[in-house]
Amino acid sequence: MEIRILGPGCPRCHEVEKRTINALAELNVGADVQKITDLKKIAEYRIIGTPALVINGKVKSYGRIPSVAEIKEWIKGEL
Repeated sequence: MEIRILGPGCPRCHEVEKRTINALAELNVGADVQKITDLKKIAEYRIIGTPALVINGKVKSYGRIPSVAEIKEWIKGEL
């Protein structure tokens, strides 16, 4: 599973990363988690705002901080 967290490195982006790692730990699922801060690479995902969460190439959320429960559901949907 590939998870990308898109954003410039702001506190909101760090919170999405923290919640994602917590969700993975709670589900006992391994994933390749990467933060993408390069604005050109972020633009390739055609999102309107950051932070954004991308799981297996699918944009699941952008412009807000999703809950751990939401992230867990998205991860389970990609297993």
